[in-house]
Amino acid sequence: MACPVIELTQQLIQRPSVSPDDQGCQELLIQRLQNAGFTIERMPFGDTLNFWAYHGTGTTFALAGHTDVVPAGDTAEWHTPPFEPSIRDGLLYGRGAADMKGSLAAMVVAAERFVAENPDHRGRIAFLITSDEEARATHGTVKVVETLMARHERLDYCLVGEPSSQKRLGDMIKNGRRGSLTASLTILGVQGHVAYPQLADNPIHRSLPFLQELAHTQWDQGNEFFPATSMQIANIQAGTGSNNVIPGKLSVQFNFRFSTELTDAEIRQRVEAMLEKHHLKYEIDWWLSGQPFLTDRGKLVNAVVGSIEHYRGYQPELSTSGGTSDGRFIAKMDAQVVELGPVNATIHKTNECVSIAELQELSLIYQRIMEQLANDDA
Repeated sequence: MACPVIELTQQLIQRPSVSPDDQGCQELLIQRLQNAGFTIERMPFGDTLNFWAYHGTGTTFALAGHTDVVPAGDTAEWHTPPFEPSIRDGLLYGRGAADMKGSLAAMVVAAERFVAENPDHRGRIAFLITSDEEARATHGTVKVVETLMARHERLDYCLVGEPSSQKRLGDMIKNGRRGSLTASLTILGVQGHVAYPQLADNPIHRSLPFLQELAHTQWDQGNEFFPATSMQIANIQAGTGSNNVIPGKLSVQFNFRFSTELTDAEIRQRVEAMLEKHHLKYEIDWWLSGQPFLTDRGKLVNAVVGSIEHYRGYQPELSTSGGTSDGRFIAKMDAQVVELGPVNATIHKTNECVSIAELQELSLIYQRIMEQLANDDA
């Protein structure tokens, strides 16, 4: 017997929706949700398609996700073509199977069942779907959230379908994420001949004590939910390519993944004070791609944990590890936000895949979360 979750996932995988080109994925989801009685609002911004859909009124539980995927890479390394879904040994293969077309299919089918069984349910079930999460994330969820906030739209709980599981479905959920702050720093010197260092000012030599201190600084201790803030130097570039020229500048790029123990303003102040301490001439640009957010135990976390325990027989670990997600934008609406999705072992890799059995069970977990939150709605 055909499984609606697997069928819908296959239909989505067949559309090569490399970010931000949706390739008809959202229209497929919109048609399913319209048929289930959802009100649809398309929200295109720039080159990005988005939509907001809802059913019912009152306390709002939104399911969020993205239809876009990363490029397939070298297709010769795939066992089967990346945009032709295939099933082998209980696994469904294809680009986006785990990140995150499988989650989208599980969400939509769960919503269809929930509404069919509870046509007059309490509360509101909503969908917030974008097509640029894997790219620059500039015209997707962030723009939809800005629009919803401008008109004072209600959003109380949100589940993002990112692949949060580590080794088995539901063993980990993300109840927060670290902030991300990147610095693009240029240390200024004076170019010259290596034989006449007294006539030059080598920015590489001059910056070494600063870089050493930057790399060895303990920024905070973390807390119950967050590890200590980490700093990693990602790029260093200097020189003309010649072995007899002292460079005139050194470019360094470094990134902070920071906890709720620090603010981005505090990090900037400490780094710039460090630069001044080492008497460096510099230019620095900062890019904040996301603030840290945390959803402590409450109705949403309890509903997610209880639903996983009901179907899987164990409690998930609550974690804030990993990169960023669109949850960072949704949290600005004062919503409780968690992430729950398939095992993430193959995401962004060749031969990306998801367990068929776990994907079907994920849809049941999503439906139970809807039921738990609807029962809690006064």
